[in-house]
Amino acid sequence: MVAVIAILGLVMGSFAGAQVWRLRAWQLLTDKQSGEKLTKLEQAELVRLRPLTSKPLADDRSRCLHCKHELAVRDLVPLISWLSTGGRCRYCKKPIGWFEPLIELSVATLFTVSFILWPFPIADFVSISIFLLWLTSLILFVILFAYDAKWFLLPDIIIWPLLAIGSIFAVIRLMNAPDLVGALTSLLIGLVILSGLYAALYYYSSWRSKGESSWVGFGDVKLGFVLALFLLDWQLAFLTLFVANFLGSCIAIPGLLLKILPRGARIPFGPLLLAGFFISMFWGQYIIDWFNKLML
Repeated sequence: MVAVIAILGLVMGSFAGAQVWRLRAWQLLTDKQSGEKLTKLEQAELVRLRPLTSKPLADDRSRCLHCKHELAVRDLVPLISWLSTGGRCRYCKKPIGWFEPLIELSVATLFTVSFILWPFPIADFVSISIFLLWLTSLILFVILFAYDAKWFLLPDIIIWPLLAIGSIFAVIRLMNAPDLVGALTSLLIGLVILSGLYAALYYYSSWRSKGESSWVGFGDVKLGFVLALFLLDWQLAFLTLFVANFLGSCIAIPGLLLKILPRGARIPFGPLLLAGFFISMFWGQYIIDWFNKLML
């Protein structure tokens, strides 16, 4: 069964990778149509991705982003097709890159770990539905991770479905909580930690710069709210925040010291929050228990 879940993850990862590029194409097209000035790089990117906006998703077919050749079935086997061509397009021989296979591997890994560590029996219709809902949220989280890492943006079209799924998870867990008041209080504190703090930073920095810039994006505020709904525990929310900032420091400090990153370089915080979230969801309670024993 684990192998089936892993293969399903690869397939869904391939789907997620395709949607990342479609989202980017539609975002650039919408920005241009609304009168927003695109940079030269964005204009060139829109020209390259424009075919992805020509057809509805149901009628669209995957194609090479370089030569626009429609891909055959043998080109669409997750990971294997990429490996068989040496990471290049079978038709124009241009490199495809690591972006898509990394997304496929990420979704497959998250699916597999979720199945192995899932704390409830997957036996009836309700439990299966909840697990499938969680797998759906993982696909959306990976799309957010990839999009923000590449373009420094967390699209609302992905945030809102996650907000709905997170709300469903929160309601189900609150209804089954032995201490409803305690669980609700923990949720509210978690919302303050993961969303409220960033909201305060966002509004304060926007006010200080008179709306010209902000220390964090408002997408991070919304993402923090969503993650708190899934976690439903203030300790896990705090751990998520700690891990995200720790990972950010591990990237920023060496990058600045080695002059890989210029001063003032932007680091997308969404992927860091999501990395902290995954660690908290899968291993957070073990980490908290270990820390509590260490303090005794």
